[in-house]
Amino acid sequence: MPAHEETRNPLVGERAHLAESRAALRAMREDVQALDIRDVTANWVNAAVLQAQIDDRIKALADLTHTPLFFGRLDYLHTVGAQDAEGSEGEQFYIGRRHVHDAHGDPMVIDWRAPVSQPFYQASRNNPLDVDRRRRFGYTGGELTAYEDERLSDPSETERTSKLLQAEIERPRVGPMRDIVATIQPEQDEIVRSGLGGTVCVQGGPGTGKTAVGLHRVAYLLYAHRERLARTGTLVIGPNRSFLHYIEQVLPTLGELEVKQATVEDLVAARVEVRGTDEAAAAVVKGDARMAEALRRAIRSHVTPPTEPVVVVRGSRRWRVPAYEVEEMVGELLARDMRYGAAHEALPQRIAHAVLVRMEEAGEAPDDRVQNAVARNPAVKAAVKAIWPAVEPAKLVLRLLTDAEFLAAHAEGLLTEDEQKRILMAKPARSVKSAMWTAADAVLIDEAADLVARTHSLGHVVIDEAQDLSPMQYRAVGRRCSTGSATVLGDLAQGTTPWSTESWERALFHLGKADAVVEELTAGFRVPREVIAYASRLLPAISPGLAAVESVRETPGSLDVREVAPEALDAAVVAACEESLRHEGSIGLIAADARVPVLAGALAAAGHRSLSPGEETTADSRLTLVPASLAKGLEYDYVVLDEPAAVVDGEPDERTGLRRLYVALTRAVSGLVVVHAAPLPDHLAQDD
Repeated sequence: MPAHEETRNPLVGERAHLAESRAALRAMREDVQALDIRDVTANWVNAAVLQAQIDDRIKALADLTHTPLFFGRLDYLHTVGAQDAEGSEGEQFYIGRRHVHDAHGDPMVIDWRAPVSQPFYQASRNNPLDVDRRRRFGYTGGELTAYEDERLSDPSETERTSKLLQAEIERPRVGPMRDIVATIQPEQDEIVRSGLGGTVCVQGGPGTGKTAVGLHRVAYLLYAHRERLARTGTLVIGPNRSFLHYIEQVLPTLGELEVKQATVEDLVAARVEVRGTDEAAAAVVKGDARMAEALRRAIRSHVTPPTEPVVVVRGSRRWRVPAYEVEEMVGELLARDMRYGAAHEALPQRIAHAVLVRMEEAGEAPDDRVQNAVARNPAVKAAVKAIWPAVEPAKLVLRLLTDAEFLAAHAEGLLTEDEQKRILMAKPARSVKSAMWTAADAVLIDEAADLVARTHSLGHVVIDEAQDLSPMQYRAVGRRCSTGSATVLGDLAQGTTPWSTESWERALFHLGKADAVVEELTAGFRVPREVIAYASRLLPAISPGLAAVESVRETPGSLDVREVAPEALDAAVVAACEESLRHEGSIGLIAADARVPVLAGALAAAGHRSLSPGEETTADSRLTLVPASLAKGLEYDYVVLDEPAAVVDGEPDERTGLRRLYVALTRAVSGLVVVHAAPLPDHLAQDD
């Protein structure tokens, strides 16, 4: 790759390369825009498909004004081969978010995912990986304003913390989550670049970057295995819509537009409309893995051994298959544990084959067409309907949840009588459409549907905040990557559902990925040390034995705990928000769900507009009022936390409440103000 000569002011040369790279990217985009699909398409269907591909390519080549085109440069000691550097041999390479080449096809910016780029994240003085110099660039807006060099091959240079790297990590944010390609740490990079064939589980406390790692792993896999994943598909699963909206721009910024996003509820909601809610005790039972076996038993109970022979009339001949022979066929299909629907389709062919054997023994020469005709014979169809009837998943689950005797018969030895009573519908519905289905019911229907017909598997699935999934939800996700792989992201200490997992080993077992590698991220890069230490006081109560995050950020004065009189609480919270708004960046006011309407009124009375989670912040509107139940996974430069005791009391039990509080305490990137009138929880109130 050609390099600009170093001058007395290297910024001049680097800015010139940036300008030339932007011009080259613009030329790449114009080349795509100039394509005339009329010359290469035979019909309107092909034209529409090709036009959609061209439109996506144009979007992927967009030059985002405030997003640096490259953020680093590597100067190697020796020439790097073209196979590792996107077709260009050389010693100097600019590292950026996407590949950019000039009119001759020579790369001007190398994609951060290319093999030649990896030393940008992994090289050190102890292991320079043949790198002479690593240069980082600093930007203001989209303008290149600074650079910083590390001479990895110079033994006289001492190890030092990169100020540009630290500034990028700590940079205030307004709007959705952004990518971290300029700041990926070595331990994060190893996870990002792990292979497609294996599933990786990342246990990471607040601020360790696990969500970013998962998203960047998807981007890397799409780069390294694009054709395969283009066929099989990728999916990112988040806990709620607010979270998905928060992360939705990360992959497009990296040029990846095809990755779908969904919640678990989205995955299973296609079969029924969810209109009801469960009591926590009922939801826990419905989410237990034992329900899978109860459903399997219930479905197989529809199989009835034959008592009469199957008699097929063809012309003047009658062909008889005795009941015992049909029963053997049924037993074989049951023993093979096939999908119920596949066995339903196979049985008439088995019966038809038995008829063909008899025809051949009688001197006839039937072919496959005759076998298919026999399989469609009314007598065969009637026999199959009686022996192995079709099952509609939603109707099956409705019967299981409304018919106490049916449930007892198939939950025997699995669920206690009390557990069975908990999940029976209080008001049995007359039909699938009229039933007040809950989210947990939809997962049961999805399980039943998979027992009938195999669920389509994707190539790779990312599951974030996975600690909050029930065993049955894990199974629902696992079905969507049964022949692919997964990236599982979460923090056991942040489990806030009554069914949240206590062990990644058990969770991965239910996912169907028991052989997954579990990685732990313990270095915090976003949450200040003072804040994470304060929140970690809760760990002995909420997740004993889990290591506390060690934050690398020293931010003195980042924590402020204020006790006020009860009648002054609302005004004190508003005042804390006003103080936070004097700083640059996003502000999150987190409160117990029940307190949100009161605080919304107090803010409005003081003349402040507050956003809801998922609404995009702007320079003029930076304050978001966040119910504690929706805070997980979100991040704000400054956080005001209202009344911790109310957050704890808003949950069904103290442990879940303390976990919810732990989540709320760890959303701040630069500063946290805790305002309370009620006594703080004991673990939080301990002396320093």
